This record gives sequence, C-alpha cells and structure tokens, in this order.
Amino acid sequence: MAAILFTPTNQFPLKISSKIESLSLLERCSAMEELKQIHAQMIKTGLILKTIPVSRLLASCAISNYGSLTYAIRLFKAIPRPNTFMWNTVIRAHSTSNNPEDAILLYCQMLHSSKSAPSYNTYTFPFLLKACSARSSLEEAKQIHAHIIKNGLDSDVYTANSLLHVYAKSGNLASARMLFDRILHRDIVTWNSMIDGYGKTGIVEAARELFDQMPAKNIISWTSIITACTEGGMFQEALTLFQDMLSVGIKPDGAALVGVISACAQLGALDEGKWISTYIERNDVQVDPILGCSLVDMYSKCGDVEEALKIFKKMNRKSITAWTAMITGLAIHGRGQEALDLFAEMEKTGVKPNQVTFTGLLTACSHAGLVDEGKSLFQQMEKKYEVSPSVEHYGCMVDLLGRAGMLRDAEELIEKMPIRPNAAIWGALLNACRIHKNFDMGRRVGKILIELDPDHGGRYIHLASIFAAEGHWNEAVKLRKMMKDRGVSKLPGCSSTVLKGVVHNFFAGDDSHPLTKEIYLEWDRINERLREEGYVPLTDDLLLDLEEDEKEKAIHHHSEKLAIALGLISTDTGTTIRVVKNLRVCEDCHLVTKLISRVYRREIIVRDRTRFHHFKDGNCSCRDYW
Repeated sequence: MAAILFTPTNQFPLKISSKIESLSLLERCSAMEELKQIHAQMIKTGLILKTIPVSRLLASCAISNYGSLTYAIRLFKAIPRPNTFMWNTVIRAHSTSNNPEDAILLYCQMLHSSKSAPSYNTYTFPFLLKACSARSSLEEAKQIHAHIIKNGLDSDVYTANSLLHVYAKSGNLASARMLFDRILHRDIVTWNSMIDGYGKTGIVEAARELFDQMPAKNIISWTSIITACTEGGMFQEALTLFQDMLSVGIKPDGAALVGVISACAQLGALDEGKWISTYIERNDVQVDPILGCSLVDMYSKCGDVEEALKIFKKMNRKSITAWTAMITGLAIHGRGQEALDLFAEMEKTGVKPNQVTFTGLLTACSHAGLVDEGKSLFQQMEKKYEVSPSVEHYGCMVDLLGRAGMLRDAEELIEKMPIRPNAAIWGALLNACRIHKNFDMGRRVGKILIELDPDHGGRYIHLASIFAAEGHWNEAVKLRKMMKDRGVSKLPGCSSTVLKGVVHNFFAGDDSHPLTKEIYLEWDRINERLREEGYVPLTDDLLLDLEEDEKEKAIHHHSEKLAIALGLISTDTGTTIRVVKNLRVCEDCHLVTKLISRVYRREIIVRDRTRFHHFKDGNCSCRDYW
C-alpha cells in the first residue's frame, strides 16, 4: 500500500508510490515541515537510497528559500557515497551563507574523502570562488586557481569569470587583467567584471577604455562605468554617459540612477537632477530607500532643500540613512533648529541615531550658532544613545565653540580628548582664532598644525594670514618661503556654475574661458555699479603685501565673482544663479554677492566647502555667521 503524506494543514492526503511522484512533491513543496514529511516517507519507501530523489531532496533543503542548511548538512552526512552534484549543492549553500569559508572546508573534505572519488565539473569551482569573493580571500582563491588549471577547467568561461571577479574584488587588478587578456572567448560578464574591478579601485581611465572596446553592452556595463566615473570624481562624464545610455535605448536601473544622481549632487547640477527626478516619476521607477535617500541628498546639495523635504516626506520607509541625509541637508543650509526638530521627530518613530547622524546634528548647531543645544547633544551621545564620539564629533564641537568665540573652551576640549586630535580639529580652532583675531593662540595653534600636517598648503596659508593680520609681513613671507622650499602647494580656489547642462569652471584670475573678455567687462560694470552703492573692497583677508589698488585688483578676480559674472550675462533677468566653490567664501566675495543680489535683483546660491549661502535682497541665509 502506498505511503500517505499529509500537508501541514491536514487538508488532503498525498500518496508517494513512485520516484516520479516524490520528485513532483518536492517541486510543489513550500515549507520545511512539508519537506521533512517527504523525507520521512522517502525513508519508509526506500527512495532515500536512490541517487536522483535524495539529490533533489538535498537541493530543496540546502538552497531553496524555505530550506535549512543545518538540516541539509545532517542529511548530507547520512548519504554513504555523495556524488559531485551533492558536494556541489552543499558547497553552493555554504558559499551564500553567513559563513562562506565553510564552503572551502567542505571542498577540502571532498578532496580527502575516502568514501568517494568525486569528479570535478564546471560548477564546483565557481561556487568555491563565490565563497572567496564574499570574504575577499585572495590566498585561497589563488590555490583554487591552481586546482582549476590542474583539472583543465581554465578554458571554461563561467569558471574564468568567477575567478576574475574574485581577483578584481580583492583589488588584485594585475592578476585580474592578466586573466582577462588570456580568456579567448569573453562574454559580457567577463567585460563587466573587469570594468567593475577597475572602477572600484579608482582606475577610471582603464575602465572607460575597456567600456569603449566592448562589443556589446548591457545595463550592468553602463551602471558600472557611470558609478566608476562618479566615485572617481568625473561627474560631468558620468552625466554624459547617462545621456548616451538613454540615447541607445538602455533603461537605467536603480543603481545607475543613484550613480548619476550622486554626480548631479557633487556638481550642484540642479536642472539635470530635476530632469532625472522627473524621469523617475514618468517611468514609474520604484523609489526604494537607497534611491530616495540619493534624491534627498542631491536636492540638498544642489541648493533646493525644500524639494529635498518634499521627497523625504513622501518616502514610505525612512531608514536611518534617509533621516541623516535630511538632517545634514538642513544643517548645511544653516537651518539648525529645523534639523533638531527633525531629529526629535525621528526619535518618536523609534529610529536610533548613529555616528553620522550626530555629525549632521552638531554641524547644524555649529552653522546656526546653537551652542547650548550642541553641548547637550554631545554630552548625551554616549550616555543616552550609546554612540561613542569620534574625532569628527570633537571637530564639530571645536568648530561650534570656536565660531561662537569660546576659544579657550575649544582648546580645553581638545586637551581633554581621549583620542589624538587630528589636523582638521586644530584647523577649526585656527580658523576661529583668525575670525576672532586671537593672534597669540593663532600663532601657537598654527605651529602645531604645520608640524602635524606639513604637506597641506592650507595650514601654512592660515598661519601666514594670522601674521599678515597682525602686520608681521616678514613672518608671513618666511612661511611662504618654507612652503616653497618644502615643495608644498596651495589648493587653488575653484568655482563652477552649470548653464544649460554645461559645467563652467573658474580659477582666480582665470582667462581660459571662451567668454573671458565679456566676463571681465561685465565684472568691471558690476564693480562700478556696486561702488555707486557705497561698496568698499575688503582686502584685510589678502595675504599679499601689496599696495591697496593691487589688492583690489587681485580680490576682484576671485573665482566665484567670475562665475557670477558669467551667470549674469548668460541668463535671463530673475534667474537664480548657482555657484559651487571648493574653498570657504572670503569676506569680500560674501559682501559683493549680497550687494549683487539686491542691486541686480537676483537670487544667488553659493555652496562653499562647508555650507550653503542663499543670497537674496542684500541678505544671506548665514546671517554673516560662517
């Protein structure tokens, strides 16, 4: 009589009377309880001794979405003579488990098994290599590579691709490229693996060269090269590649969109970012937490924090990353109290803050001058939230106290730090000394900073500025000579603006732009008009020991002023001008931009190294506190 198998709900009996029926039941199985019943009946009917049924049972138990790896191992150990398929099944299951290294241990057991002499096939090594990839186990991968060659499987493209992926992911690009060049019949996975390897290690030029040589490209190819360009700082190229991808009919996936949105964020390319946001809506692209967070970050970094808030509020699932991105967005726009209010709202939802969240919160307090609130948050980090302050958090606190003029408090905090203060922390204090004209402390801190970071040109410039502000030009000149003797260069100020999808970059005194003549003529007109409004150049920040007219000429050619001049001659009246600068805005440029916003009735948004300045009607959102 046939055995009876009842489902967990006991609704109807199923009979196992043959191997075919048992295999059919395994295909229909959807829970471990059902699988255990099938196993029991296979034991009772003797099918457990048949190779095909037990192999299918093992596979269902080991690699199905409802299976149990522990149960699968117990089953595997009970099989007298496991064949290659069975060994591959348990190796594969371990390669995707929380302990992928166990796959390699199983392979060693297979090699030394006295009960069987399994033959290798094209599936054995890819599973092993997947385990190596999960742990970046380069040495083990090399040994497996030797076994692949020994068993004559090095010509199999699937195996070769798996090996190439391990080498590329482990950062061994030399071995990866050597293998790539030796593969005679490359498929699209081969090309993608090599491009992705170059991209993730920052060798963008080599990645782009291979991408251009590809005989065929898929969405993974495009996503890899766009992501590589974005992470490698080639933001304009990432945007161009995205447009090329659309033009050849490739529909971007979430990863590609995240990459290009990040490029827009870094460039401050709001129009392009808006276009991509509209594309997402019109094409019904699912906005998952990662894509939603990228949109919030992009709008914040492009100067449209209101749109960032709209996107954030629409998100159904808000991860800690999304909350942190929005808090940081409000922080860099000087909206400190709103950032704190949002944090309180986040706490009510039960989301726990992390270290990055507190960096955003303390930055918000620093930019808005919320000293008491910042102190309270810093004290509560470890006591209430169990988040240990890092060097970044101490840096935020030094900046907060320093900007508020509490220089001695800032210095005492540095002295009491449980971790060694880095150059950024001393730099924040030195900047505060410059702002509040505490020259004695500035000289002392500046010398510490140069000893700590002797290859950073900005450290010398900041200390030289302290000497220059005191009128000690000889000391300032000595520092500049020390820079020259040590081969240290100053990072040049660079500003950019995006017009009709094209990024225009400017350096101080730049004459390389095609519209250089028109830009300088426009600046002369601006300067004349501002002087009629009572503008007097602020030249105190200039380090150079020049005559006053020479200082004025130098300060008038700062990069952001050239970018604003281009914006005025290239856009219609009333159009917002957006500028991104790599350094802190100087006092004269800040004053000039406020005046231009009033006289020319333009809203001007400037993103400098640390924050946004929204200029409108002669005022700035920072309230001259930056």
